[in-house]
Amino acid sequence: MSRIALVDDDRNILASVSMMLEAEGFVVETYHDGQLAWEAFIKNMPDIAVLEIKVPRLGGMDLLERVRRKSNIPIIFLTSKKDEIDEILCLRMGADDYVRKPFSQRILLERISTLLRRQRATSCIMPVEVAEAKVIDRGLLSMDPLRHGVTWRGVDVALTVTEFLLLQTLALRPGFVKSRDQLMEVAYDERVYVDDRTIDSHIKRLRKKMRMVDRDFNSIETLYGIGYRYNDEKL
Repeated sequence: MSRIALVDDDRNILASVSMMLEAEGFVVETYHDGQLAWEAFIKNMPDIAVLEIKVPRLGGMDLLERVRRKSNIPIIFLTSKKDEIDEILCLRMGADDYVRKPFSQRILLERISTLLRRQRATSCIMPVEVAEAKVIDRGLLSMDPLRHGVTWRGVDVALTVTEFLLLQTLALRPGFVKSRDQLMEVAYDERVYVDDRTIDSHIKRLRKKMRMVDRDFNSIETLYGIGYRYNDEKL
């Protein structure tokens, strides 16, 4: 059973969402305080976290930043803040999804389930010979989908599940353009709606992480009005 951490200052939401998730078979841990959540995460990181931006002591974005230093677990923001700049910032900092309040519990459940399925798909255990056959080498990039491993110039790069899937999709066919719609189909379940800006934010975050290893990284190209492509000749 997957462990889900809910961090929100609204105790009614904590109670109702946890009841819904527990009815679906999840183990749910609730926190109304960001600092308490972080102290618990240090001891035992959950499988997925749903965070509110505005929580006491340690805000949701600060909690996200700390988690990303230690783990690539899927993270969804669930918030009453309406400004789209907050959504963009959360995604750029490494969140996998963003849901605005008021929200449908069924939609939230679908988004949680989708991210968990994506995570399991990249970390399933298979025989060594199969795993080795699945490794993707593109110039200076190496990706191991079965171990969720990425290196650039031999240096490990920590990616979220969504970032990994986007990079994998582009790297599998260098030179071929993938539209934003095609990338959304890879990163999200067809029943989950996201817009173009969500994919753009994930790509920006992905580029930033690669440039932390190599400031000259430019293998992910933007074709304005069309989409993105991976160019392994840009080394």
